[in-house]
Amino acid sequence: MSTLFEPYQLRSLTIPNRVWMAPMGQYSSASEGPTTGFPNDWHLAHQGARAAGGVGLILTEGTGVSPAGRTTPFDLGIWSDAQIPGFQRITSLLTSLGAVPGIQLSHSGRKGSTDRQWLGGKLLGPEQGGWQPADPSAIAAAEGEPIPAVLTLADIDRIVDEFAAAARRAAAAGYKVVELLAGHGYLIHQFLSPFSNHRTDDYGGSFENRARFALRVVDAVRAVWPDDLPLFVRVSATDWLTENPEDVREGWTVDDTVRLAGLLKDRGVDLLNVSSGGLVPDAKITAGPGYQVPFAARLRAEAGVAVAAVGMITEPEQAAKILANGEADAILMGRELLRHPSWPLDAAKALGGEVRVPPQYHRAWPR
Repeated sequence: MSTLFEPYQLRSLTIPNRVWMAPMGQYSSASEGPTTGFPNDWHLAHQGARAAGGVGLILTEGTGVSPAGRTTPFDLGIWSDAQIPGFQRITSLLTSLGAVPGIQLSHSGRKGSTDRQWLGGKLLGPEQGGWQPADPSAIAAAEGEPIPAVLTLADIDRIVDEFAAAARRAAAAGYKVVELLAGHGYLIHQFLSPFSNHRTDDYGGSFENRARFALRVVDAVRAVWPDDLPLFVRVSATDWLTENPEDVREGWTVDDTVRLAGLLKDRGVDLLNVSSGGLVPDAKITAGPGYQVPFAARLRAEAGVAVAAVGMITEPEQAAKILANGEADAILMGRELLRHPSWPLDAAKALGGEVRVPPQYHRAWPR
């Protein structure tokens, strides 16, 4: 039997298998009024279907630690205690189905105040429910877009506190895993990469300075997150600039990520969710089946940290081989689980493994 269907232990938490759902924005929360940022029936149904399909860990979409931390006005948020009961409804359902509930905490920085993805993701002004994005430096997210405001030292302190407060609410809501979004061009990644961070104070310049914000957020969250529960960080292993010999721009590299991984591990981060890109709009990315797995494998080997692989992993045999080769400790799936919510059940059938099935579905399994 493949280790894909074996439990995985992190601190006191046992995750029933190694097939996990990556956080994916649903852009389905109320954008205004008293339930702005609240989870609703869509989020419950979306996550519940994957839990019923056998997924071991469900990571809720990137959830804003503040209203300005969202990417769109329709994203989830966890900046108010009033939002906790809605999340408790989700965690209760997932737990009842045998899945572990997790949540990704995020701040969009300069990538915020945009429309929903299926409407083109264009920037929204205040009259459309948008806000003034801010980032480490006065650099637009893409050519032709407005220049964001620059975060002050007081702003940085406030955002660190917002991450910690969000983690406290996540624990109160019943989540067993918190993941910090430090990749895909969002705020923490914006601080890390020299492409987007041109600051001249203690948060810019050297690697140590550019990593300072990320480490402060990790320290603040780890201080309030239960000691017996794991903390994840999602990273972009590279900005995909050094991989292109024709591109002379300086960005975040795999070497940088290996170095950061060691620091994160020392601060109590239990696992890295290893992705790539998202910061440089015109970076040339060589994509294909499992194209990001080598990044995960290198972090696991060189930094000695647990990793989850993600990115065009769609076939049971492919996922099983990644684990068997020691390239990752778990598999995170996104689009494939949108297409196929019961992928773990079919994968278990194909590989001879076992995955829990809700009793209501027993008549259909095994096939």
